[in-house]
Amino acid sequence: MSKFELKLPRMGESVAEATLTTWLKNVGDTIEMDEAVFEIATDKVDSEVPSEVDGVLIEKCFEVDDVVKVGDVVAIIEIEGSTEGEIPKSEATPVKEEDEEEDEEMAAAAAEQVQRAQEMVSVTANDVTSSERFYSPLVKNIAKEEGISLQELNAIPGTGKEGRVTKTDILAYVAQQGSPAPQKETPQAPKTQAKEQEPIVAAETTVPKPAPQKVGKGDEVMAMSRMGKLIAKHMVESVSTSAHVQSFIEVDVTNIVTWRNKMKDAFQKQEGEKLTFTPIFMEAVAKALKKYPMMNISLDGENVIKKKNINIGMAAALPDGNLIVPVIKNADQLNLVGMARVVNDLAERARNNALKPDEVQDGTYTVTNVGTFGSVFGTPIINQPQVGILALGAIRKIPAVIETADGDFIGIRSKMYLSHSYDHRVVNGALGSMFAKAVADYLEAWDLEREI
Repeated sequence: MSKFELKLPRMGESVAEATLTTWLKNVGDTIEMDEAVFEIATDKVDSEVPSEVDGVLIEKCFEVDDVVKVGDVVAIIEIEGSTEGEIPKSEATPVKEEDEEEDEEMAAAAAEQVQRAQEMVSVTANDVTSSERFYSPLVKNIAKEEGISLQELNAIPGTGKEGRVTKTDILAYVAQQGSPAPQKETPQAPKTQAKEQEPIVAAETTVPKPAPQKVGKGDEVMAMSRMGKLIAKHMVESVSTSAHVQSFIEVDVTNIVTWRNKMKDAFQKQEGEKLTFTPIFMEAVAKALKKYPMMNISLDGENVIKKKNINIGMAAALPDGNLIVPVIKNADQLNLVGMARVVNDLAERARNNALKPDEVQDGTYTVTNVGTFGSVFGTPIINQPQVGILALGAIRKIPAVIETADGDFIGIRSKMYLSHSYDHRVVNGALGSMFAKAVADYLEAWDLEREI
């Protein structure tokens, strides 16, 4: 029998680590090739990691809520025969007897040092194992090493599954506690610097926390999901970071509605894809971003990063009420057929929780369709570190003035609102409004004779 190391696979260029959220197999379970062994989560998406071999799970190298880096061994599977991932056996590398004795002495000395260190830590820190709240071994070790008491640990808000404290949570707490206070600054530090830091420290430490709410008889208390907590955290951070300003514009999309109604059956028959309004809107946004590239930027401190690629995030609602934003990469290079394929594929896999971590990364601008739920317009929150987000309102038939060469008339038109939120730190009202107007102009100029 041989052993195979199941490692956390590479999940995209921008993904270096993930949180292990669920073990789908237990030690001793038989596993088939391509069968999911565990689930991981990044800050945007959950994914299952399948086995690369047939075998039996004999060891779990991480606990639930542990942070795993790409390439780390997560599980060991016993298999028949040999494979590239096989763990080398000790017999394969014979060593001299004196080397073995030296190694044993070094190992014993190291073990003794570790034991002394653990004993010293246990004297200065409370025993977190007595808590009724679940903590992974990694979190417990960090708490002991940093001298975090049980009371402190219980007070740390967790972003893990069912509110569990993750490695990131406790390290953030340690970093916050470890921030130097003004009175601890060295004598050489200028007094003016200490005075400048005081308002910042006060702002961070005096933020009032809402009082606990009273739960009435018959009220139901439900824990927020992990993704819900992450979304809430990101939204609050975005509002605190960007100076949000909105511009609204009404768009006549009668030609688009007429064209789509005429072409949707032929489109599905010819391309095997449904023709919704979304790819049409995404095409218009991509053109507007190409016309106004300073909307396709991000802000990094005092530096503006002008993005080369146009990657449009497409906010999608999930069955559980949460939100995810898959990204259409290089959207400006897609024709309408290609756009429809990508939109339909990402939307379907988003609903089925089958997106890959890399497919929700590297967006440069975001579009959200609030009209799906009947909203006429909205004021969406910017998806950091982007500087703009466009909300598409519901398409409604309304009486409107129609201007012609023979005069003005009243007619029934299909109209919608575009709501553009942008970061006023780097996008002024002129650019924010001109961009929204460009999207509207593309939509209103839709060619009724356009081919698929």
